[in-house]
Amino acid sequence: MGEPERNDGLPGMAESYWVATSPETGFPPLDGDGRVDVTVIGGGIAGITTAFLLKRAGLTVALLDADRIVKGATGYTTAKITSLHRLIYRDLIDRDLIDRDLIDRFGSTKARQYADANQAGIEMIASLVREYNIPCSFKRKPAYTYAESEDSRDLVAAEVDAARSLHLPAAFVDDVPLPGRTYGAVILENQAQFHPRNYLLLLAGHLPGEGSYIFEMTRALGIEELDDGVRVRTDRGLLSSDYAVLATHYPIYDRPGSYFARMRASRSYALGIRIDEPFPEGIFINADGPVHSWRSQPAASDSELVIVTGEAHGTGKVTDTRAHYRRLDEYARSVYPERIVDYHWSAQDYITADRVPYIGPLAEGHNRVFVATGFGKWGMAAGTAAGMILADLIRGRASPWAEVFDPARFGEQPEYPGWVQKSLQSVGGTIEVNASWFDREVATIPPREGKVIETDGQKVAVYRDGHATLHTLDPTCMHMACTVAWNNAEKSWDCPCHGSRYDAYGRVIGSPTVKDLAGKEVVRR
Repeated sequence: MGEPERNDGLPGMAESYWVATSPETGFPPLDGDGRVDVTVIGGGIAGITTAFLLKRAGLTVALLDADRIVKGATGYTTAKITSLHRLIYRDLIDRDLIDRDLIDRFGSTKARQYADANQAGIEMIASLVREYNIPCSFKRKPAYTYAESEDSRDLVAAEVDAARSLHLPAAFVDDVPLPGRTYGAVILENQAQFHPRNYLLLLAGHLPGEGSYIFEMTRALGIEELDDGVRVRTDRGLLSSDYAVLATHYPIYDRPGSYFARMRASRSYALGIRIDEPFPEGIFINADGPVHSWRSQPAASDSELVIVTGEAHGTGKVTDTRAHYRRLDEYARSVYPERIVDYHWSAQDYITADRVPYIGPLAEGHNRVFVATGFGKWGMAAGTAAGMILADLIRGRASPWAEVFDPARFGEQPEYPGWVQKSLQSVGGTIEVNASWFDREVATIPPREGKVIETDGQKVAVYRDGHATLHTLDPTCMHMACTVAWNNAEKSWDCPCHGSRYDAYGRVIGSPTVKDLAGKEVVRR
């Protein structure tokens, strides 16, 4: 039983450009028990930066990844390194722009911390690229958030005022160097872009040795908090340490039971295209409505790849995900009629209730377990800042930006639903079906496609592989007992509640779940 073939009928290679154009890694799995000063779980930009800075400060670190490093969210990003996050600063400052009963807005002091942290993240990346001579196509670029209508123009003008009040060097410009009609933009100079895997793989190469390690193909299953440290239980052994960092996109350990109610998972889509003209100088995103994001990337033989992204939706809320690629392609064609699609890929991000990441102690009273999550599609500068903040906090040093990102900022924690554990204890087993009805239902499933079908109040997830063999699973997500949905572009089962993802055969490919889907036997009558 192998991985399902990606036969999605879409143009271009079904792969992230960053993954396709960077070397594979081969770090060993954990083999037995061990001890380090800090265990970092998650091999993306937040995890690797945290581990790198801690080791450079003299601590021993073990970095764990359930797969290969930089093949999660960071490997599927657009890789814009910027503090200009669409329209963020006017919202952070103005308490009247959102329901006060839902969240407490931040005001100018904390908004300044947010801006300063992201600017510091940019400069940290630039500094490490220079210091270690990292060949990652790092380049300074102006960032634009542009208006596509007169109404959006007012929003953009307000963002300029808000950003400037926080001492960001923002300006309003009437002319945006993109094809098509625009109505002005906020511009922030001296932002950047890079090849994220080439950058992070070189940083990661400095981790192993002197008591520090990278363990790939090692899934963290849980954390036990002790008076004098933590124990991380994995499928390969136990790691003991003074502290643990959860940089797993969504925390795999949610002991307070709060994160499930404070973040939502979102998928978005990207195309790597070639056009017959030079791409404008800059990185771009529209201000309002469905997201349209643009940047270019130097490619092989002095050519240029243009990356366009958009078509976001809640994870697991859409089954015909191929349609989102097609609509994104139609939009790209409307801007650049002459284009060739070389790559297509999708990414998953978590968005917090107030659009600000959670970086710091997991929760009040959990000061040996730290978290970095909820970057809301802006994880390059903010993920680097997260590494800087966590490295300071773990070393007992104050961080000038920690307050705005504090995960405890919401106060009272929601209760973990009591029915979840009971539901998970009853997964799997058998389901009785009417034979003729079942045959009719599964006859509609083409090869390499899946579907959740229901009879007498019971559900079964069915996947037909390339040999026409049916594989039946319990569609109950092993995180919090929601029902997964089929994703026809990625050939995966996706959870609409918290973003857990499984391959076509039910094996975990994305947290917060750490357990595979249970099998479900179909008994025909």
